[in-house]
Amino acid sequence: MSPFSQVGLLLVHTLGGLALLIIMLRFLLQLVRADFYNPISQFLVKATNPVLIPLRRIIPGFGGLDIASLVLAYVVQVIVYGLITMLKGYGIPLNYLLIWAPLGLFVLCMNIYFWGMLITVIASWIAPGSYNPALILINQILEPVVRPVRKMMPDLGGLDLSPMVVMLSLLVIQALIVGPLAIMLNVPNFIPMYVGF
Repeated sequence: MSPFSQVGLLLVHTLGGLALLIIMLRFLLQLVRADFYNPISQFLVKATNPVLIPLRRIIPGFGGLDIASLVLAYVVQVIVYGLITMLKGYGIPLNYLLIWAPLGLFVLCMNIYFWGMLITVIASWIAPGSYNPALILINQILEPVVRPVRKMMPDLGGLDLSPMVVMLSLLVIQALIVGPLAIMLNVPNFIPMYVGF
């Protein structure tokens, strides 16, 4: 592979991953009705509004879901996969990219939750109870997933193991569902199931 292709791949992975992360976080923020006055929320809104506002005129929301954000993430994922295959020198038909993109977005969403859990667990050890806009936002995104697990857990005297249970569950889902699905859909090894992490 030429140095220009390597630089191109680096840029596609970095910029595509950042764009996908921003769009998926915007979707998740609206899904959990997070605090939109948080400075990070404001950044995500301002970064995505130029594309999402016109897109919402065409694609309305449904049942509290921001469908326009999902469609935008899907299109960006297809473009990223297309650029990766082009830079790698493979001529993969568009229909394969269209099929692989939802799996990539699913894995990205799982990684957001996994790394968010890890960040909150580490932050709870280092700086418990501290006010940080990023930590508050991560907790707002994670709470709907952690709350049901926390309710089922026995009382351990103030020790909350529910994030560990959720993290382990995410890893099991990746092993039991994502891996076999990637094999079934013939996703080649050079196509990352997630971009940016």
